[in-house]
Amino acid sequence: MQKKTHIKKGDLVKVLAGEDRTKQGRVLEVDRKHNTAVVEGLRINKKHSKPTTALPQGGITEKEGPIHLSNLMLIDAKTGVPGRVGRKPGKDGQLERYVKTNNRKTAKK
Repeated sequence: MQKKTHIKKGDLVKVLAGEDRTKQGRVLEVDRKHNTAVVEGLRINKKHSKPTTALPQGGITEKEGPIHLSNLMLIDAKTGVPGRVGRKPGKDGQLERYVKTNNRKTAKK
């Protein structure tokens, strides 16, 4: 049985650690077996390829790499504030996800 994750495909997330820290992006896919997610436009890997019949010129292709789920935080769609994920029963009895934020506005000093 696969584990539940706090991030799903299509979510808007913020990266907490690594080279792309503080950047935001949309989740393209989630690998629950390895606890990783691929985020659009982040953790770009370059691959050098020789010329083939499909790509006669060859060259360098760029592709997104996986980021561990512990380094991602869900962004609330309504407020745009990142926060932890909670689950509560909805109207039909199914569990719904919501973003736990501290609802404080942080002022820059």
